[in-house]
Amino acid sequence: MGRRGSADAPPKWVVVANGDNRRVGLFTAAAEAAGHGTPRVVEWLDVLRAGGHAFADDEIVRLDSPGERADVDALLRGVDDPTRVEGSARWYARFLDCVASLRGGVRLDDPAELAVLFDKRLCHDRLARADVPVPPSPTSGAGLAPVRGWSDVRDSMAAAGMRRAFVKLAHGSSASGVLAVETTASGRIRATTSVERAEDGRLYNSLRVRRYTSEPEIAAIVDTLAPDGLHVERWLPKASLGGRSADLRIVVVAGRATHAVVRTSRSPLTNLHLGGARGDLAAVRALAGDRWATAVEVSERAAACFPGTLCVGVDLLPALGWRRFAVGEVNAFGDLLPRLTGLPGSGAEGQDTYAAQIAAAGSFSRGPLPAPTAPTGEPGPPAAPHDLPRTAHAPA
Repeated sequence: MGRRGSADAPPKWVVVANGDNRRVGLFTAAAEAAGHGTPRVVEWLDVLRAGGHAFADDEIVRLDSPGERADVDALLRGVDDPTRVEGSARWYARFLDCVASLRGGVRLDDPAELAVLFDKRLCHDRLARADVPVPPSPTSGAGLAPVRGWSDVRDSMAAAGMRRAFVKLAHGSSASGVLAVETTASGRIRATTSVERAEDGRLYNSLRVRRYTSEPEIAAIVDTLAPDGLHVERWLPKASLGGRSADLRIVVVAGRATHAVVRTSRSPLTNLHLGGARGDLAAVRALAGDRWATAVEVSERAAACFPGTLCVGVDLLPALGWRRFAVGEVNAFGDLLPRLTGLPGSGAEGQDTYAAQIAAAGSFSRGPLPAPTAPTGEPGPPAAPHDLPRTAHAPA
């Protein structure tokens, strides 16, 4: 990545973010520690209200998550309660429009790649075409008939011989709208999810994982989610650590796996805000043995599908016995791992994820690519107050 001006001048960093978010504080601390000064912050709220923002040619522009701020979420999703699940299709369309409105600067997040990263169907298809191992999916790719509701999910699972599947919002994140669905030969169905369905049919993100065993209730949830777009993939049996289901978040910076965290849970959802806990990475590496190199290699191959994006977080699914690995998702803003330093031999030893990105940005480059054309999204119904524990939808 070329830089204009004096060779001794520090880089001119700009972060497009919600300025009061802890992500910005962590990145700012890393930039200042590297002697790069304090980054300029451009608020997502200002970009949305102004319809864009222009950067100087020598400014290095880093995008961060627009999540965890109610007024930004309201503009993107068209709902007045950030704990509501609905509205992710509208979020996707408006977020891509917002990204496309940014002009100039040296960009570290490719707009066209963001359009794929935030559509699980397109991301899964890109990985599969690159021979990156992924769970089988009947909804992978573009141009397929949309999943219209529970009957389509049930039929696609049956056609693919799937007794267990994850049903995900195509544009969701942080486990918002995810259901882990299990069926038995006798026809019994169970769904594990953080979705809370209110009496009026509206859906909310909850901090409590719950299980639904009534098919009509599961159908009602899926039917409500379907207009935002759904992705279905096989639920692969995962390895365990200390009697808990486990997976990995591996951060890849400029093509190299730099950081890894183990996430464990007693439920199928390992997200830390839903009761998941960090596991012992040294224990995982010991269990995987020489196959740990495979975990790293698979993660780096997944990140290589997005060469115009400096940093991604790869969710890696270990098979039973820690001998094989598949990629569940690739996250554009998957670098929030406070206090975690780099893997041995990664080149990021002693650095957190933000310091690693600052160190790698100088050699990262890409040519200008056209911004994506965002699809339109329809607003959901107005939100209603609710009194059970919830969590705001926050892309991560």
